[in-house]
Amino acid sequence: MSLFICPLCQSPLLPAADTWRCDGSLNPRQTNHPFDVARQGYVNLLPVQQKKSKAPGDSQASIDARKRFLNAGYYRPLRDLIKQQMMQLLVKNRQIVEPISEQKKLTVNWLDIGCGEGYYTQGMAEIGASDDSGVIDTLIAADISKPAVSALAKVSKAAEQLWYQHHKDDTTQKTIVYPLVTSAAHLPLRAHSMTGVSSIFSPILPEAFANVLMDDGYLLIAKPDVEHLATMRAALFDSVREHDSDKFLQELAPHFTLIDSHTVSTDLTLPAIDLADLMTMTPYAYRARAEKRQALLVRSEEAPFQTQAKFVVYVLQKTVDK
Repeated sequence: MSLFICPLCQSPLLPAADTWRCDGSLNPRQTNHPFDVARQGYVNLLPVQQKKSKAPGDSQASIDARKRFLNAGYYRPLRDLIKQQMMQLLVKNRQIVEPISEQKKLTVNWLDIGCGEGYYTQGMAEIGASDDSGVIDTLIAADISKPAVSALAKVSKAAEQLWYQHHKDDTTQKTIVYPLVTSAAHLPLRAHSMTGVSSIFSPILPEAFANVLMDDGYLLIAKPDVEHLATMRAALFDSVREHDSDKFLQELAPHFTLIDSHTVSTDLTLPAIDLADLMTMTPYAYRARAEKRQALLVRSEEAPFQTQAKFVVYVLQKTVDK
């Protein structure tokens, strides 16, 4: 049974190397809607009627800045924490659902919503790959930004992780990646098919997440913590509103139970070029006044700018009515 559904008629959607087609079983006209695979390796499942603008999502400039900044390793402590928490969840899930004494392998499907250019997604693809203790079988990387998903697809293709690069006779335990352009509010996924969902600085949609998660499935959320980039925000804004990291937990409560939360922080020493990328990849790029941004960059030319990144990671589990 396919994990995917047609965004136009909700019929089962069948992946293929060149064109995905739905079977039309839920379409009154029995039309098989086609969705071509881009040469980079992603599939666009975002119908025009679900777009709120001509080019939704992050801009190319923001994506390029984020790629440079993250690849420099500034947020690696957060990526390591996310990987650690996901590994623990997957090992726990495997032991509960499938006792170690049984030989049948549990299939793990994970959705990374709002994946961007894939820095955290690529970290997820590495989980348990060396010892198969918690490997993700299918990793669906979804974002509304076509340039972002295209960048992720290129990296995944180079690593031979894309779904059409996987051969049935290959016995190597390897995560298969499906890069999708799609809306978080209209996920083209079969109900109750995901083992877990991650939302790293991305939208929180309780009902949509609960719908695609299997019973007792996991939700992992990463958000800026209190005082995240505090000195940077103080330099850019006359009045600073502090991050209310857990304000969304009440919205999640009807569908999810909070299991745990973890914080991580890292000191940043940023030369002007990296500080410029950090501003470009955040909302500060358009919320702060141009003269404030320029003054901060001038200061960082004289001496690297000091600030601290602080994050909180929430681990939740889908609430199932008994």
